[in-house]
Amino acid sequence: MDPAREASGKLGSYAYSPAGNSSGKTGERTFADILKDAVSNIQDIIRSEVRLAKIETKEELSKASAAGVMFAAAVVVGLFGFGFCLLCAVYALALVMPAWAAALVVGACLLVIGGILLSVGVGRWKKVKMPQKTMFTVKEDVEWMRSQSKS
Repeated sequence: MDPAREASGKLGSYAYSPAGNSSGKTGERTFADILKDAVSNIQDIIRSEVRLAKIETKEELSKASAAGVMFAAAVVVGLFGFGFCLLCAVYALALVMPAWAAALVVGACLLVIGGILLSVGVGRWKKVKMPQKTMFTVKEDVEWMRSQSKS
């Protein structure tokens, strides 16, 4: 089904009918009738655009949801794979040293890598700033609304 066709509603059916003419004359329309039709058509266009946006958003959200489920499954399977690779490293090291020492070496390496990743993440987090332009325009809008409500 075409979302645009579904959302368009009655936009294509705005040919005038003599029964809706308030002047009583067939074929002639008053300025008020034309203006009323124009406003009605603009409202219909806006409504149909909103309907179209809703339909498209629902479709895209369902696609994104399916992709998200696949990403989550990939992360879970990847974590299990990583765990087994670490176990393989422990077993390989256990051939040349005691098993407890092999597990300790692998664990210490993971702690060092985790610490490095943490420090890099904290450094990047400190560089994140609030959206200054947006905050400024929002403050201006709030001040304008307050001044309008006082007058």
